[in-house]
Amino acid sequence: MGLSNAWNVATSSLATNAGLQSIVSRNISNAQNATGYVSAKVANLVTGSGGAAVIQSISDMTNSTLFDSMLSSTSANASAQALSNGVTQLQSTVSDATTTTDSQTSASSPSTLLQAFSTALQTYSASPSNSSSANSVVSAAQNLASGLNAASATVQGVRETADQNMVQSVATINSLLTQFQTVNTTIINGTATGADTSDALDQRNTILQSLSQQIGITTTTSPNGSMQVYTDSGAVLFDTTPRSVTMTPTTTYTASTVGAAVYVDGVPVTGANATMPISSGALDGLANLRDTVSTQYQSQLDAIAGGLVNTFAEKGQTAATAGSTLPGLFTYTGATSVPGSSLVSGLAGAITVASAVNPATGGSPSLIRDGGINGAAYVQNSTGAAGYNTLLTGDISGLGATTTFPSGTGIATSSDLTNYTTASASWLDGQHQSASNNATYQSTLSTQASQALSNVTGVNIDSQMSKMLDIENSYQASAKLISTINSMFGSLLQAVA
Repeated sequence: MGLSNAWNVATSSLATNAGLQSIVSRNISNAQNATGYVSAKVANLVTGSGGAAVIQSISDMTNSTLFDSMLSSTSANASAQALSNGVTQLQSTVSDATTTTDSQTSASSPSTLLQAFSTALQTYSASPSNSSSANSVVSAAQNLASGLNAASATVQGVRETADQNMVQSVATINSLLTQFQTVNTTIINGTATGADTSDALDQRNTILQSLSQQIGITTTTSPNGSMQVYTDSGAVLFDTTPRSVTMTPTTTYTASTVGAAVYVDGVPVTGANATMPISSGALDGLANLRDTVSTQYQSQLDAIAGGLVNTFAEKGQTAATAGSTLPGLFTYTGATSVPGSSLVSGLAGAITVASAVNPATGGSPSLIRDGGINGAAYVQNSTGAAGYNTLLTGDISGLGATTTFPSGTGIATSSDLTNYTTASASWLDGQHQSASNNATYQSTLSTQASQALSNVTGVNIDSQMSKMLDIENSYQASAKLISTINSMFGSLLQAVA
């Protein structure tokens, strides 16, 4: 090799080493200051003139299989966490559920309050002339009604919060799709001109990771570098432009309120009428919480309230009222009949104790013993006997009598009121445990998927520092070679002078 060729090789090597050093420094800097997805950048070397290696282009480490797995696990985790957080709030309404003989319990669970009410009723039945025991029944009944009211309010609060979070999620999705378009255009242009698009690819992947937290997605990539994004159900989120994701907020929730669906480019992807229902992402978990789990628990609460109204209803005792049945101890606003086996939406939030037995409003607790909450035509203890307890024992039996509850509540329709209320608490505990376990599992799976991707495509600081040392050694060797060639040129010039 001539000195000129050696000189060219050495100087080319210096330039290549400087470029490689810049890439390694960039990798280390990106890893230390990462705010999103970061892949290791690698130089694509080719043989230049004279046999020297030169940097032709820079690309990022990729693994589409692992990246897709990371997106999928991120979506599944977001869905599980959203559902678990909401169910935990619902479960607070039964978290103190227990079997108690304390009629003055401070618990708030409907099942515990029903047990406390039953205890108070039994105590009154044993001494029907005791006014203090009668007052205790009224107090326990009020606590039970208030417990159902509070549980129903919690359900609607959870649904309202879920709705608000869905609206925010939709806004986030639209914002991310707009950002995606900008970065996607940069990549398309860079691919066409041969520019370095590795940082833009990281930005696009970061956006996809954030997007997958909100909604399950899949992607395809075109030869020109452009990417298309779809929901996990196949609805188009981004083709050449972002598709519109919309949802109408529902500001106030009642038991009969049906939450609005989320639409992707006019196609419903959540709700009972979804034609392309999504199956992962925070939106999926929130929709499941708002429209399924919460509404089913509300139906159980309404069925319990209906059971109370039915059990303590009064029957007409005169010829004129024969066959007439009206709400008695437990009633609700505008009540003109009892629910029977029908589900009255929102009854748990409306149930109350009849003012006719409430001493605070001038009522008489003894009407629980005698009947007549709806007037004289409904009195059973017509003589006013102080030891009369037939109605009380009948009510106690009614709490344990098998009856038919409304269907579609998620628990058995044939049960007694006490066991049905306990089954509701157990059902919600089961939902909470299942959601919590799944959230833990999906979190672990997401962490492992992210780590697996990072191990293959991410920046390893130790490896990069080792490369930096190798590059410095190569740089020193090239510098020494240039120094040697320079000396040889000097000697050659002196020899021909």
